[in-house]
Amino acid sequence: MYRFLLTPRWWGINVFVLLAIPFCIFMGSWQLGRFEDRVNDHRAASEQVTSAKTEAARPLTELLPVDQNTSGKQATATGRYDMQLLVPDRELDGKRGFYVLTMLRIDGGKALPVVRGWLPGDADPAKAPAAPTGEVTVTGALQASESPGSNGVSAAGGLPKGQTGAISSASLVNLVPYKPYDAWITLDKADSGMKAVPATAPQNSGLDLKAFQNLGYTGEWFVFAGFVVFMWFRLLRREVEFARDAELGLATDEADERVSGEQRAEDETEQQPEDGASTPASASPTA
Repeated sequence: MYRFLLTPRWWGINVFVLLAIPFCIFMGSWQLGRFEDRVNDHRAASEQVTSAKTEAARPLTELLPVDQNTSGKQATATGRYDMQLLVPDRELDGKRGFYVLTMLRIDGGKALPVVRGWLPGDADPAKAPAAPTGEVTVTGALQASESPGSNGVSAAGGLPKGQTGAISSASLVNLVPYKPYDAWITLDKADSGMKAVPATAPQNSGLDLKAFQNLGYTGEWFVFAGFVVFMWFRLLRREVEFARDAELGLATDEADERVSGEQRAEDETEQQPEDGASTPASASPTA
């Protein structure tokens, strides 16, 4: 009854199943591992931001370029405040407001973006307090340049003059007359009645959309593996039912057609002339 498993058709089905199931399990396990790595990165990044608050501040130049290890570290820089910008549509403690961003000119011609604090409401230059004059030394958490469209950073363009959607060197280079650092700091103590902006974990180290996509892909691959097994058993049961009905003389039209087709194929094989044999030509009538 199960001799059909040795037919070429079922050899192909069986080989496909034997290859598909391990592949689906491997891909599901790999996606699960990616999700677990992101969970561990998120935990480590959160612990780093917390522990960095108690560490001694280090000069800015010692922490550049910003990476997963230096993001959130306490940095110090000395210079003079210059151009001031506003960063609209930023939330803090569940309220909508804006950051007050001031460029700190440092010896050498470059400038460091410094978030001096947060204020509620719409971005309004009249609400933003003026920056201290003269030479100042700032201390705050070092942050990497933001990417528009991620972690709440606005990707909208067409902002009014004096505003920027993202705190990044790529955005600021078109707004300020000097080269900005590819980093920024948020002050531990905000200036002039503003609220301090807390440091955030490095990008791509949190439980973001990509992390939950990995978890979703994990479930999909395991579902695919189960579906392959289900379809194989369904096809097997169908073939067994056809074979049983044929033995009992209860074959359906579909089974009859399949049996007839197989019989025709066997008859054609048996009637096929051997290699090298020629079919005699029919005699033509003589004149």
